[in-house]
Amino acid sequence: MQALFRRLLKFSLVVLYFFRQGIVTIFSWKRSLLHPESFPVGRVFRDQGRQSVSILIFRWTISTDHRAMVSWKGIYFVLALFLGSFFGSIFMLGPFLPLMFISPAWYRWITDCVVATWLTLPVALLEMVFGAKVVVTGDGFVPGERSVIIMNHRTRMDWMFLWNCLLRYSYLRLEKICLKSSLKSIPGFANTKARSNEFAEKNGLQKYEYVLHPRTTGFTFVVERLREGDNLDAIHDITVAYPQNIPQTEKHLLNGNFPKEIHFHVQRYPIETVPSSKEELQLWCRKRWEEKEERLRHFYEDGKCFSATGQSIIPPCKSELRVLTVKCISLLYWTVFPLGMLVLLYLYSFARWYFAAMIIFFVVQQKIFGGLELIELACHQYFRKQQKLHNTKIKNN
Repeated sequence: MQALFRRLLKFSLVVLYFFRQGIVTIFSWKRSLLHPESFPVGRVFRDQGRQSVSILIFRWTISTDHRAMVSWKGIYFVLALFLGSFFGSIFMLGPFLPLMFISPAWYRWITDCVVATWLTLPVALLEMVFGAKVVVTGDGFVPGERSVIIMNHRTRMDWMFLWNCLLRYSYLRLEKICLKSSLKSIPGFANTKARSNEFAEKNGLQKYEYVLHPRTTGFTFVVERLREGDNLDAIHDITVAYPQNIPQTEKHLLNGNFPKEIHFHVQRYPIETVPSSKEELQLWCRKRWEEKEERLRHFYEDGKCFSATGQSIIPPCKSELRVLTVKCISLLYWTVFPLGMLVLLYLYSFARWYFAAMIIFFVVQQKIFGGLELIELACHQYFRKQQKLHNTKIKNN
């Protein structure tokens, strides 16, 4: 019994070590996003008694409240997300890695599906466990459409809260977030130019939603790249607002300060109505942000709602009953799955060897190649080149 207890204690310490390292890593690179050299200086204005900085394309608010203590809600939220993503990467994504070298398109489709299952977890936690209310108004999304989403930054967590909106329109699997090029060295983020070339390929499998918190340069670049291959149907301009409490950073979530309400207002612009030249596109983007600022001003001054109906013009693909079912299944699965993997590692030596091998692989490939996404891009480009050579030989014959 003592030997059994010692083995369990050692394994728990290892898991806690990886958890601590993951949290330190997340907070370190998240803090780097707020470096003053990263953004241009804009005008200062007041919003609900908080001092905010209005930047060229997005809006960022700085919080000064550090008095709250860490709560069990925050610990549960962070622990659930970390263990789910950690064991999901090892035991759900890991077995499909060889498929990358055989069929990159199918590998991408499968990994998108696996990741989408995890993305439902923060949605379920926010709405079912912490009671957040989500309201979507405006145009909504057309199912199956390829589009670029531009959205304001009200907090550092807007990108995660957006998943609550996208789930209702079945877009979680298709979402791709584009960030500034200086972040490409962070694990999990890829080069925008290479990614846009890959995803613009019409392989019959993918239709993506790009999410931008852009400056005009990033916005115009992505739109131009996607337009080259006629792979863009629309641009969705999303305005996000919080009528009650506004958690600014991950620290606020760790303190248990979860948003009570999240409002999304969606405006759809068919690509035919969007300017094609770079200069006109930049002006168009600036105009949208001027409208967004005015919309936010009316939101906070006139009843804290974007629309009196509280509904979108295009109804969600999923009914609220279906959304509730997805959230329940997600909570159940991502609660049982990490526990099951812990038991598997404890009981079977082959699971521990596989676990160790995958950890070593992820660390080594990051050091040598700079990220798994770069290996995937190289495979995609190789197969695309081979396909072109094959088509050329057929034409010559």
